[in-house]
Amino acid sequence: MTRLLLTVTFTAMLASLAEAQQVSDPRIADLVQAGKIRVGMHSIMYTKDSRTGELKAASTGIILLDVARTLAARMGVEVLPVGHPTIPEMLTCLTAGACDVGFMGPDRSRASVDFSPPILQLEYTFLVPAGSSIQSIADADRPGVRIAVVRDHASTLSLSRIFKHAELTYAATPDPTFELLRTGQADAFASVRPVLLAYCAKLPGSRVLEEHYGANLIGMAVRKGQTERLAYISEFIEQAKASGLVQQAIERAGLPGHRLAPTKTN
Repeated sequence: MTRLLLTVTFTAMLASLAEAQQVSDPRIADLVQAGKIRVGMHSIMYTKDSRTGELKAASTGIILLDVARTLAARMGVEVLPVGHPTIPEMLTCLTAGACDVGFMGPDRSRASVDFSPPILQLEYTFLVPAGSSIQSIADADRPGVRIAVVRDHASTLSLSRIFKHAELTYAATPDPTFELLRTGQADAFASVRPVLLAYCAKLPGSRVLEEHYGANLIGMAVRKGQTERLAYISEFIEQAKASGLVQQAIERAGLPGHRLAPTKTN
């Protein structure tokens, strides 16, 4: 009954925002003319059917794609998810014009794109195996400690700037990063809490630390210089957060570790 109520409420909010669409708004005229918005997602946000190649939202992507669909309804266009295994590949998609927007957190290394206000807040923390002596973030920053990380992920970029002693062991995507921990090639796995909670269920006796060392504020990114498109999207995101639409999407997904990002204050 609760899930049904959330679905009905979310649908009503979507319809309300769709009614407020500004089809004639010149800031998004190119997207309206194309009839679609191509949304870049990286590997932790989707799965791909090995037979058909079809993308299906997963984990954080379920919430974000709900938000993207509402944005598309407001503009009167359809959503076309575009999957990329890594953040650098998604950045290339945006800068090359093959994606219209992409979901990711801001970082100074991502200077080729501009960011909207954040939608979700995901804490950075560690997954450690059974029997680990690591009880806190500080425990992990010691000589000889090996931390498995996803190359170029925001959690990794942040960790690399604050840790002085531990050794970071890199993999391209989350699955092989988890394998480094599972096979004993790493002493901890650093990422966002929702991802680590999912992997925790696959490693008996493992645990996710309560403490965190930062947070990924995920929003929408557009190619540098697309100021009008960014302004339109930013207005939509703040409205979606203030109206409760994003919180409803979080609750509908029923996934632990996801929080509504702070709303802009004047």
